[in-house]
Order: sequence, then structure tokens, then C-alpha cells
Amino acid sequence: MKLSGWLAFSITVALSVPLAAQVQTETPPAVPGAKPVQVERVKVHGKALEHNLEGNAVDRDVIVFLPPSYEKEKSRRYPVVYALHGFFIGAEQWTGEIHVPQTIEGAFARGAKEMIVVLPDSKTLHDGSMYSSSVTTGDFEQFIARDLVSYIDAHYRTLAQRLSRGLAGHSMGGYGTTRIGMKHDDVFGSLYIMSPGGMSPRPVNAEAAALLETIKTRQDLAKVPFTARGQLAAAAAWSPNPNKPPLFLDLPTEAGQQRPDVLAKWTANAALALIDQYIGNLRRYTAISIDVGDEDRLREDSGKLHDTLDKYRIANRFEIYPGTHTSKVADRFQNHVLPFFSQHLCFQPACPGS
Repeated sequence: MKLSGWLAFSITVALSVPLAAQVQTETPPAVPGAKPVQVERVKVHGKALEHNLEGNAVDRDVIVFLPPSYEKEKSRRYPVVYALHGFFIGAEQWTGEIHVPQTIEGAFARGAKEMIVVLPDSKTLHDGSMYSSSVTTGDFEQFIARDLVSYIDAHYRTLAQRLSRGLAGHSMGGYGTTRIGMKHDDVFGSLYIMSPGGMSPRPVNAEAAALLETIKTRQDLAKVPFTARGQLAAAAAWSPNPNKPPLFLDLPTEAGQQRPDVLAKWTANAALALIDQYIGNLRRYTAISIDVGDEDRLREDSGKLHDTLDKYRIANRFEIYPGTHTSKVADRFQNHVLPFFSQHLCFQPACPGS
């Protein structure tokens, strides 16, 4: 079976390195004198996720990190950074990858201004929502941009304004940051995009595609390997089919032949295919940063995102650092992501342009 070179998402969206989400990441040294943050685990109801066909949880796990001064300074309000995890993991595993709360405490101890950090769980039946809008998975795009932000603003002392909200994410979360950022400039003021997947389409794994065509029941999902689950997640997010139980999705192949209608839908969801439609929105951001490891197979597409922003003269910072897809993610979070938001978010009650 030979497929066209349309699709990136079998490997690239599902992390560029097999099982990369499960490897150990390097922990930055603890910062002497760092003050502890307060950790709260809450459930946030996703109205946008109601009636999803996969049966994904509508009440989502969310981990909230409150800064050291939060309990004592009762009248103080804080900016919020929303940090999106990658494929194959949820919020709890994401805490292990970026080594929070230690890295949050370290960032504050090294001079970053105090802010609230929020880690939502967007894991689904096929291990990733793609932070997209689908009747099959639920509308995770709206869940992040609307339901989650509304909950955090209602339950914590936030600066409830666009320029005081930052959005960040790694891998699939980097795609989510790009996608949600493009569409919801009315909600967020700064973006930090880490090793994003799903930027542009590339060839699908033909062997995996053939295996997925054999799936007839949910019990069959147990035999699907990691490298093929990315295609299921992409299909659930970008080619949903409410009339096709039990998975309620259309695969990119049928009887070994490619389906141009499905491939076109997937291609249309590549971030670099979407971006030209949202240039006006992206111009509104105070700051945009992109980073990627020099040993990461997503390096080229990350560079294409940077080049596209440059083409439109949208200011952005792009850095290639020594590392793999995941090795430095905790260091980046402490020493780059949170300091970036410390510099670019608004820490005042009323910000012009919000």
C-alpha cells in the first residue's frame, strides 16, 4: 500500500520519538531558598465536552499551582499561565516531565514574578485530544479557551484580562498552543510554543494504517501500538463520523486505498495550513516564543512556524537549544518559559489593550 505524502500526524503529532513522553527528563538543580508553592487538584466541568461520542470524561482533572504569596496577600491578584501537555500523557505525567512544583518554585526564586500556573488534563480514549473541536472527542479547544479559563477566574484571584493570561505547551501541547492561540487572541496575551507537532503534513505509516482498518470493537484497541494511536487520535479529532460506531471516526484509508476526503480534512488542520487565516489575531499578542531541541525531529517544522511569523513581520523569538524532544523540557519550563511570561504578561489590575 502506497500513500501520498500528505500526513504528518501518525508520528509527528504523536510525538516525534516513540514513547518519548515516557522517558525521564533532566531535572534542573534545586534553587536554594526557593519558597514552596501551593498545589491544588480540582475537577473542572467542560460544557464544551458534553455528549462527546468517545465517552471521554466531561469533568477534567486540573492541577493548579498557587504562588508563595497567594495565601498571605489576600487582596493580591495574579496573572495565569496555562500549560498544555503532549500526546500519550495527562496532567499528572506532565508534572513529572516538567518537574513541578520544583521548577515553578525555582523560577520564582530566580527572579520570575509570581503567577498562577494551571495544568489541565486533555487525555482521551486514544491518548490525545489534539486540542481540537470534534463531536467524537469533545471540543477541547473551547474547553481550554472558555470553560477552563472561566473556572480559574471564578475560583482564584486572577487578573481576569487577556494580557494577563499566557498559553504554553509542548509537542501536541505546542500544536494546541498554536491552534488555540491563533483562534483565541481575545483570551490570551502571550504564547510560548515548545517543540510543536502537527505543523505540516507528512507521510502516514502504511503498516499502521492497515492495522487500524482491522479495528472493529473497542476491545481491539488493546492491540494498537503507540505509533498507530496517533492516527486514531488524529481521526477522532479531525475526521469524526457520528454515524460510524464504535469509534465514530473516518480513517485515512479504506480497503488499503487512501481517502482524499479524509486526508484533506487532516491537512486542513495542520497549523501551517491554518496560520494564514489568523495573521490579524496573531499580531495582537504581546510576545510569541518558539523553542526546539537540536536533536528533535520537529526542529524543521518549528523553524517553518518561525519563518511564517517572520514573513508576516510578527515579532517572535525562536531558539534551537542542545537537546532531544523531551530532555530539556523541565529546564526550559523553569529557566525560559516562566521568565518569558514574567517579562511579557501584565501584572497590573488594568492593562491597556485588554
